[in-house]
Amino acid sequence: MGGLLDILRDDPLTFVLLAVSLLEAIALHEFAHALAADLQGDRLPRALGRLTLNPVKHLDPLGTILLFLAGFGWGKPVEFRREALSSKRFGAALVALAGPMMNLLLAFTASIPLSFICDEFDLSCSSRGVIPSFLMIFVFLNVVLAVFNLLPLPPLDGSRLLTIFLPPSKQNIIFFLDRYGILILLALLLFDVLPRIFNPLIDFALGVLLGLVGL
Repeated sequence: MGGLLDILRDDPLTFVLLAVSLLEAIALHEFAHALAADLQGDRLPRALGRLTLNPVKHLDPLGTILLFLAGFGWGKPVEFRREALSSKRFGAALVALAGPMMNLLLAFTASIPLSFICDEFDLSCSSRGVIPSFLMIFVFLNVVLAVFNLLPLPPLDGSRLLTIFLPPSKQNIIFFLDRYGILILLALLLFDVLPRIFNPLIDFALGVLLGLVGL
């Protein structure tokens, strides 16, 4: 996949809309992690300046550069103390879940005004101007981020959710994934397996969300 700079040459407006949407979606995703930890009693994210809506505090320099050059990037991970959370078993999972849930909330919120502008979520809607174009891109990118981060492979947020569903006797699965999850994820990407799993999930999530607002 090419980076955002490839789009800049052909369509500067789409480049700006994509850049703003991605950077804000990533920043608010990381803010949600910090907020979830803070609400559970861990003040470390607050002390590190992560309990803010300022995107600069949540963007990783290398992840942002790669986003523009290669089309794949990441935000600055939120540090928190598992032992300081009010729930020792579920606390870390709740912190992890907060990021994708923020992206779904953003997508749903943006789809509401979009439903008053357009009848369908397609090119005919984006042709109506900058605002519907931005809203469509914002909705789609937030759904993509939510679904991707819910995949149960480290370092993605979904790997933390396994602590909720796996019984204590099966926690060794989590330790295995912590060790080899990134290699599994890279292999799925390298052999083009991930899109076959990922794309239907995006279509399903987007269909459900748009159905809620009548699009």
